[in-house]
Amino acid sequence: MQSKESVPPRIVFLTAGAAGMYCGSCMNDNAVAKALIGQGVDCLLQPIYTPIRTDQISIASDQVFFGGIEVYLAQKFRWARKLPSPLRRLLNSPSLIRLVTRRTGSTDPILLGQLTTSMLRGTDGNQASEVQRLVDWLADEIQPDAIVLSNLLIGGALPAIRQRLPDVRIAVMLQGDDIFLDHLPQPYQSEAMELCRNLVSHVDHFITHSQFYSDKMGDRFEIPNSKRVEFPLTIDTSPFDGLPDRVAADSHSTGNTPAFKLGYLARIAPEKGLHHLVEAFLSLADQTNIELHVAGWLGEHNQDYFDALKSKVHAAGLTDRFFHHGSPSLAEKVALLGSLDVFSVPTDYHDPKGLFVLESLAAGVPVIQPHHGAFAELINKTGGGVTYPPGDLEAFVAAIKAMMDDSMVRGNYGTTGRSRVLENHRTEQTAKRLTDLLLSG
Repeated sequence: MQSKESVPPRIVFLTAGAAGMYCGSCMNDNAVAKALIGQGVDCLLQPIYTPIRTDQISIASDQVFFGGIEVYLAQKFRWARKLPSPLRRLLNSPSLIRLVTRRTGSTDPILLGQLTTSMLRGTDGNQASEVQRLVDWLADEIQPDAIVLSNLLIGGALPAIRQRLPDVRIAVMLQGDDIFLDHLPQPYQSEAMELCRNLVSHVDHFITHSQFYSDKMGDRFEIPNSKRVEFPLTIDTSPFDGLPDRVAADSHSTGNTPAFKLGYLARIAPEKGLHHLVEAFLSLADQTNIELHVAGWLGEHNQDYFDALKSKVHAAGLTDRFFHHGSPSLAEKVALLGSLDVFSVPTDYHDPKGLFVLESLAAGVPVIQPHHGAFAELINKTGGGVTYPPGDLEAFVAAIKAMMDDSMVRGNYGTTGRSRVLENHRTEQTAKRLTDLLLSG
């Protein structure tokens, strides 16, 4: 029989699934949980809403709390708020949730606002029975030493958790909460913001990956400085370990030398700014031997957007220099990144993380990003590229052209960025910081 001292500490990681999409936060949560297990922590990755989708092997639990189907029914129908356990288990079945959400597009903003505020009310919301199920599971079955939430928007159960588990350390990772809240219509946006502020007192630590986001969300949610913690953004660098150090080509011209490969790897959606990259590609294509390589998850609701971009490329007679690689596997992703010369995801929104920046740099590929959100801090820390004024197409094109024209500078950015990512931005470091923060003392 194990002694109490030999029992590993237990952390429950509550992560919000993204309805079948590849989700950077889900993939990051999965990697951190895996690293925690590798460091001797008994870590359980528990999905909320839907099963997670990741390009690595998921270590998440098979069960789902607050399954999207049950949450919806409880919101719309009073009878669905007291379903018998067998039916609830069926509705929360991962296979059924995947089937129902596979073709899900955009959600009605009013319904989304109602669902969000109801969920944030916890035991006072329409999903109170599921809140109780989660709390009972944590308190009676799991008995964790610490709980980590992937965002505050899934935190409606926190007051009930705190009441049942008063000594458990609770941390919330803020990584996109504002983007979701900003798209809610009024009055739900204001109500959701106030409900989030009311949850702050139940949390021990709020973790962000940049000073920009710590300041922004700290002000929005009125988080005391004593509860704010900044962890450097990290990725699982192991898939990139086998890549050789890149040697910059001598030049890229319109002769027989290889084409200059400009790349994009992120969800294909307007907010990710692929249209800006297409415009830059079209501006450079007449005078340079440039190719545009695009990859990432594409939802049905954004198919028209992507088709319009492809039509624009076709009209310019550049179809043979535009490559769509679909939604690549992990091995395909690493290979694609390793083949590029420069990488960019020119988002319109202020990204709180920028995981794709670290992935590109881990492959030794320099980046060009708009100077907003977390990008400026991330590129400054890694030394792996440059930023340009947001919305300035001319400056964006000039930055790409400068990289094309100077292989030595490009190579230095890639080499420096890769070195610093491997040294300072590995998931194992986040796992160690989490255990030090939540389990020590």
